[in-house]
Amino acid sequence: MNAPNTRPSEPVSTVVRDPDSVDAAIESRFSARAFLQRAVPRETIEHLLRVASRAPSGTNTQPWKVYVLQGAARDSLVQKVCAAHDALAADPALAAEYREEYDYYPEKWVSPYIDRRRACGWGLYGALGIGKTDKARMHAQHQRNFRFFDAPVGMMFTIDRILGRGSLLDYGMFLQNIMVAARARGLHTCPQAAWNGFAKIVLPHIGAGADEMLVCGMALGYADESAPENHFRTEREPVEAFTHWLA
Repeated sequence: MNAPNTRPSEPVSTVVRDPDSVDAAIESRFSARAFLQRAVPRETIEHLLRVASRAPSGTNTQPWKVYVLQGAARDSLVQKVCAAHDALAADPALAAEYREEYDYYPEKWVSPYIDRRRACGWGLYGALGIGKTDKARMHAQHQRNFRFFDAPVGMMFTIDRILGRGSLLDYGMFLQNIMVAARARGLHTCPQAAWNGFAKIVLPHIGAGADEMLVCGMALGYADESAPENHFRTEREPVEAFTHWLA
């Protein structure tokens, strides 16, 4: 039997003895939006990244590059981007300066995707008691992204621009591995595309090279169980709604 917390030497013959725990780690993952000020040991973060690196990637290209922010490095990035976010709200004309480098969302929204997006947004705001006309509170809640929702650990993920779109698919599997492995250790996460528009601030701050593109950020820590936003859950379509069986 393999020792705990070590990678099996023979994956082909490895038996997953507790499949329910694997399912629980996946199914209990959600985007936590409030964290406790409880430190996460570096060795724990390193373990999560080591496990996540077993994600598949086309021809084993392993396109991920990770920057872990804690302490002063985290706090100073928060200050910079929150200031830019406030300035953008005050002068929408600045939007031209803060553009995402790749299209995370479609230019034109259609059903059913726009319906799910709206249900997600208004469901979260409803849990927080934010009304549709309360622009100030909407802005403040959106800015919570740029505070990593108070998580003590922020991560930024970049990719070499020379790589193709398939590498972003590989990257998604790497990110999911981090989030599932985190759940196995009592941690929660929030993957964050919100940072992408502020890449011109983020990339120099983390010391990324000129050939790197920001993929997303992620908050990591211990979720605040008392926060109402952490009890909001998005719906999932039933298997029969998205599956076609062919024989």
